[in-house]
Amino acid sequence: MLHVPASHGMTLPLPHLYERVARHVPPMEWEIISGDIQAILDLKRRRNAILLAHNYQSPEIFHTVADIVGDSLALAREAAATDADVILLAGVHFMAETAKVLNPDKVVLIPDEKAGCSLAESIRPEDVLALKAKYPGVPVVTYVNTSAAVKAVSDVCCTSGNAKKVVEALGVPRVIMIPDEYLARNIAAQTDVEIISWHGRCEVHERFTPMDIAEIRDIYPDVTVIAHPECPPDVVAASDFSGSTAEMVGFVADKRPARVALVTECSMGDNVAVHYPEIDFVKPCNLCPHMKRITLSNIRRALETMGPEVTVDPALLPGARLSVERMLAIR
Repeated sequence: MLHVPASHGMTLPLPHLYERVARHVPPMEWEIISGDIQAILDLKRRRNAILLAHNYQSPEIFHTVADIVGDSLALAREAAATDADVILLAGVHFMAETAKVLNPDKVVLIPDEKAGCSLAESIRPEDVLALKAKYPGVPVVTYVNTSAAVKAVSDVCCTSGNAKKVVEALGVPRVIMIPDEYLARNIAAQTDVEIISWHGRCEVHERFTPMDIAEIRDIYPDVTVIAHPECPPDVVAASDFSGSTAEMVGFVADKRPARVALVTECSMGDNVAVHYPEIDFVKPCNLCPHMKRITLSNIRRALETMGPEVTVDPALLPGARLSVERMLAIR
């Protein structure tokens, strides 16, 4: 095992990986977690496994063991293209379900089956069918933050990064957009298409308020505020830019603000900061309790035991896959 001298006199394992997370992981903690990291790297090779990690995963996962990182759209695209035998999703359950929908013959693992999502839990297939009955002929645009069962009775999926494009690509005057109420309202403000929304909300983003933004600006007058579109519309209006996690990364990379506040899940700022040490990231963030159920130790255990394995009812696969593939076809 490779070692490198640390500033405090210790030698640290896996120095090429520690360099990526040194700002966020103390040397003593690295000594503890590096065994799991090495084991995960070895297990991935043995299993021909690919590890997909969402932007909200903590830096020690995101920057050391993940093969592909990104937002829900990026992970869906990679899941559709991979030739790995095993897909491990370091994220929440609906993401792993989406990977399984796109790869029904592959083994898809999630380290903790309880890693859920308030949006996915806010709507059921029967709710979608009731909306279709109430608004006959109006297409249903379903956020990927939903179960496979909901996707199966929808027309097309979207992410926060491509929602406007998906809505307008349908070429209709009105759509049903579920389940995130705030995302729907924020997209409605950007398009002439009438949007019928649902009352689901993200438990991370719904807690942000305009007062939070005002307080950040009082403390840091030069701050650039970037909000996720799952935030309430008045929070988005008080920000300088709003976009998906991938669009947040793109904005930072392009504009290089001296100081930035990412109004989203806490690990997002940590992961972006690794690439831009010259930028001051202030943290008006909230933790996602579901994302934080994923750890190095349970990733290792999942690869060791090949479980928990994610399954999808075969009867749901055709409809769910069609909804996702329609989204992926829209560029």
